[in-house]
Order: sequence, then structure tokens, then C-alpha cells
Amino acid sequence: MPWLTRLATVARRTGFPVVEVAGWRTRGHGPQPSVEGVVCHHTAGRDDMHIVRDGRPGLDGPLSQFWLRRDGTIFVVAAGRCWHNAPSTSPHHTNSASLGIEAENNGREAWPVRQLEAYRRLCAELCREYSLPASRVKAHREVNTGKPDPHSIDMGDFRADVAQLLAGRAPALPARLPELRPGATSEHVVTLRKALGAANQTSTVYDPTDPDLLALVEQFKTAHKLGVGPVWTAACWAILNHQEKEKS
Repeated sequence: MPWLTRLATVARRTGFPVVEVAGWRTRGHGPQPSVEGVVCHHTAGRDDMHIVRDGRPGLDGPLSQFWLRRDGTIFVVAAGRCWHNAPSTSPHHTNSASLGIEAENNGREAWPVRQLEAYRRLCAELCREYSLPASRVKAHREVNTGKPDPHSIDMGDFRADVAQLLAGRAPALPARLPELRPGATSEHVVTLRKALGAANQTSTVYDPTDPDLLALVEQFKTAHKLGVGPVWTAACWAILNHQEKEKS
């Protein structure tokens, strides 16, 4: 397979803004041998497109074909092979057989709805372009046992939305981050646990018997005058996301 010089055209089919990073058509570790899958990542930082493009100590760039900014803007970084998934547990998701999307996220903050919608639509258009089923869209953590990304995204739901887009049906996407009440089960609970520094950062249950998490929620709400009680509201999300942005 030659250099993938149609990637910007494919990205524009999503309807989201596209930025062509200078030199992308000839950037890569040689041409891309094949496209048999898509690997979804988070960057673990902010404003880090340059790292995806240029690499980091010990690993030369480019590190993925795309960088997806938090506002949903798609940056096309490279048309050739990228070092984004090795070692791969799937033959369809090696560096030589798959495309990588690095989404801007520090690894603990909530995902903006617009960014997630762009993520789904970019995956769908890549599947459409290269005749892939939605099942070939994988999280980095699903095809590399040493990786955690992209954090807190339920890939079963994500692939179901990609499949709907491929079928020509727009999935119903949430208008905002959900309110969390004790007993709720959601991947957003993992985001909350990580952001607050809870001891257990993997459980998806907002457990009313978890004194560590509820104490942290109470401390946060008290500090920001957000009322009393265990319910995590939209106002809590807004302040938490602002703090995460200021730290990055």
C-alpha cells in the first residue's frame, strides 16, 4: 500500500474541522503496508501534537497518523507507518497493519462530548474508506497488554456507535456528562476516581459504601461551595474539568 495521502479527505467526511500538519503526506517510517484496523489512544498530556509528530526520547515520531484535539479538531500528522502499538496482541493492529488516533487527554480528565463524537466519526470514516468492520476498532489497551488507554471509554458502546454510523444512522450521543448518584454504574466513575485520586481507580460503580471516594466528593463540593450530599452534578464536572485544564 502506498503513502495514505487521502487521510485528510477521509477526515473531512466527519464534518469536523481538519488541520493538515505541514509535511504529513511524506511523514512516516516508510509507507503504510496495510490498513486492517484502527487503534484508539489518549496522549496522556495536553497541547501535545508536536510529540505525536516528532516523537519523544527513545521513540522517534511520527507516533500516530492523527491527533484529535479536545475541541474535536482532527490533525492529520502522517501518511506513512507510525510507531503507535508495539508489541501488538492482534495481527490486525500492529504498526504495519493499523492506523493510530491519539486523542488529547491527560489520562484522568473527563472526555468532552464534541471530542468523543469526532472520535467515533473519524473511526467510522476510516472503516468505510478501508472496508473494515466496526469490530476492527480497538482501544490500545485491548491490543497491547501494557497500556491503559483510552481511559474510561466503554469500547463496546463505542464500537456500537461506529457500527451505527457505518449503517448511516447517527447514534444518540449524550448532551453532557451524566450526573452520578450512589449506586450508579458508569465508565465516568473511573474518570471521577482518577481525577480525585481515589484509592480504587478502576471500579465503574459509584459505591455508597466506599468511604474514600465519598469523602473526596464531599471535600471537593465543600471546597467549591457546590452543596452537600454525595451526588456528583454537572457543576462539579465543569469545575473539575477547568482544574484539569489549568494543571495541564
